[in-house]
Amino acid sequence: MSRIIVIGGTGHVGTYLVPALVEQGHDVVSVSRGQAKSYSHHAAWDRVEQVTADRQAEEEAGTFANRIVGLKPDVVIDLISFKLASTKPLVEALRGKIEHFLHCSTLWVYGHTAAVPADENEPMNPFGEYGIDKAEIEKWLMHEARTSGFPATIFRPGQIVGEGWTPITPHGTNKEAIFSQMARGEEITLPNLGLETVNHVHAADIAQLVQRAITNRSVAVGETFNAVSDTALNLRGYAEEIFKWFGLEPKIAYLPYEEWMKQQPAEEAHHSWEHFARSSCLSIAKARRLLGYEPAYSSIACVKESIAWLIDNGKVEKPAAWN
Repeated sequence: MSRIIVIGGTGHVGTYLVPALVEQGHDVVSVSRGQAKSYSHHAAWDRVEQVTADRQAEEEAGTFANRIVGLKPDVVIDLISFKLASTKPLVEALRGKIEHFLHCSTLWVYGHTAAVPADENEPMNPFGEYGIDKAEIEKWLMHEARTSGFPATIFRPGQIVGEGWTPITPHGTNKEAIFSQMARGEEITLPNLGLETVNHVHAADIAQLVQRAITNRSVAVGETFNAVSDTALNLRGYAEEIFKWFGLEPKIAYLPYEEWMKQQPAEEAHHSWEHFARSSCLSIAKARRLLGYEPAYSSIACVKESIAWLIDNGKVEKPAAWN
């Protein structure tokens, strides 16, 4: 088994990935700022080496990359690099010293897609700082993999879901109030005809894909994989399914997009636009073929799990039919 360093190990993905790697028999080190705990506790965390590091501060001091090298990894999984200026020094320090480097990217590198579901051969067409920066990292890492043999693999999560946080809602935000509104049987309003899409993925399924990439390193190195559930949801179908799950008839009105946006708080409206403008729908055929990836959760199943947790923890109202 390998010594694996997970940078950002206590976040959404790390909550599921770190224990899964431990259970596979790996020697796992979780590197984080130490300001947050994993979203759920697993006994495997007792066997994880915890390293506290402020990445931004150490990068500014020029010490972070050497800190990671000093942990003597076989495999490095970077869940929290958002700029090429952050990835590049780390890769240079690790060059020739590791077996595998896995970078967490995002479905937003696609931007607008010409066809759906989009596979990894679809050209990247990012817009917005986050997507553009992630695409820049991807291009550089894949160039290094092709030209210098650096053992990089990239995975692109969708809208991440799991117990402990709010899934992206039919309004394209992470504001759970809409679920309470639906639980009360109140009407909600969607933009246009509600056919914009979101492509959720349970963090446990991202962890599965990463594990399979490590196990199948010979076919994973130099490759990029979409890490999403097997189908996307359009906003209308998403909302209808949640109403019915709550034991209620769907109550949905529609407004032209411009009118709908005017009714939303400014910050939430921008968040909604970020998701609606991309309307992501990705293919996982490549990950299935090369890695044997098979999501345990459909989009709607992982969303329901998160909403159930929100209800159990008093963050979303309980539907009357559930009493």
